[in-house]
Amino acid sequence: MIKQEAAEAIGLQALAWLVANEDLLPVFMDASGAGADDLRAQATDPDFLGAVLDFVMMDDAWVIAFCDAIKAPYERVMHARQSLPGGEQVNWT
Repeated sequence: MIKQEAAEAIGLQALAWLVANEDLLPVFMDASGAGADDLRAQATDPDFLGAVLDFVMMDDAWVIAFCDAIKAPYERVMHARQSLPGGEQVNWT
């Protein structure tokens, strides 16, 4: 498990990575309904950063590209997501 502060930093890195990706940013904005002002205003919101990580985790290729860009292990995104609001693992038993 990653501390929430570290998870937020990874979420912010993922947001910066998305913003720099001309092909993927419009997909994220369409999927999330976020506009450019929202990206700036919510960049420090743990819930929003969790949504960013949820989006990145939708495609293994995105996880790999992001983690390669920040030189992090591929499972780091999942661990960060688990440390942000709404990312807790659900136990159904």
